[in-house]
Amino acid sequence: MRITLGINLPVMGPEHHSRVAIVTDSTAALPPRVVAHYGIKVVPLQLHIGDRHTDEAHADPDEVARALHGDTPVTTSEPPSPEFFWTYSDAAYTGYREIVSLHISSRLSQTSHSAREAASRMRIPVHVVDSLTSGMSLGFLAVLATEAAMAGWSAAQIVRLLEERKAHGSQMIYVDTLEHLRRGGRIGKAAALLGSALSIKPLLELAEGEIVPLARVSGTQRALARLVDVGVKLSDNRPVDAAVEYVDEPRRAEEVARQMRARVPHLRRLVVTRASAVIAAHLGPGAVGLAVSPCGPGR
Repeated sequence: MRITLGINLPVMGPEHHSRVAIVTDSTAALPPRVVAHYGIKVVPLQLHIGDRHTDEAHADPDEVARALHGDTPVTTSEPPSPEFFWTYSDAAYTGYREIVSLHISSRLSQTSHSAREAASRMRIPVHVVDSLTSGMSLGFLAVLATEAAMAGWSAAQIVRLLEERKAHGSQMIYVDTLEHLRRGGRIGKAAALLGSALSIKPLLELAEGEIVPLARVSGTQRALARLVDVGVKLSDNRPVDAAVEYVDEPRRAEEVARQMRARVPHLRRLVVTRASAVIAAHLGPGAVGLAVSPCGPGR
C-alpha cells in the first residue's frame, strides 16, 4: 500500500534500501500495514493502566477504552531514552547512514527530549524533528519523510521538507468531554472551555504544538458535522490526504469519512484508523480526530 503525498517523488519498491532511516513514535497512529510496507521504525510510548505498566506496542486498545469508561486510571509517559538508542543502533547496524526521528509535539510530551538524549550517543547522525503535532498529521509526515528517503534525499533535505510541511497540516479533535485532557495535564488553552454545559461539545485543534479551542457546538452530531465543515474548508478545493481516527466509536469515524469523501472533490487518500492508545488516554471515550494534509507544495 502506498500513501502518496503529492511531491512528485519517484518511489522505489520495498526492496530499495535508502541511506536514511525514518523513525517516529506510536502517537502517529499509522496503520500496521503502512508501517510494514514502508519499513518505518515506530518507538512506542509508555502506558500505565491501573497498576499495570506496558507500552503501546503491547497495549490492547479495547482494554484502554474499558479503563477510560470505568474508574481505572490510565496515565502515559514518553519512551525511555534506551528505547530510542536501540532503535537507532538497529538502523545503523542494518546499513543506514543517517536517521531522521520525527515525534509528537514537545508541548504534549517529552518524547523528543528522550530521542535527543539517545541521538547524542550515536555514531551516525540522528536528526530529531519536533513535529508540533500528533496523530495522523504526524503519520502523514512520517510517510512523506520515508518516500523522500526512498527517492534518495539526504537527511538534511528531508528535515527541511518536514519543517516546511509541518506548518501546513491540520489536526482537529472532537471530544465528548474535556475531563480526560484536564486530568492528564494536556488541556492547554482549551481550559477556557471548561465549565460549559454538558450538551456543549468541544472541538479542538493542535496549533503550534498545543491543544487550543476551535469551536463549541451543541450536541455530538452537530459537532461532528462542524468537524467535517472545517476539514472541507481546510482542503480549499485542492488535493489533500485525510485521516479519521477514533477511540472507541468506529461508526462516528466512518460517518465523518463518508462526508469527507462526498464533499472534498480532490481527496487523494482517506485513511480511517484507530487512535493511538496513548492519545486515547488523554482524549477519552468517544473522541474522533480529523487530519488534513495538503498534497503538493505547501500553502
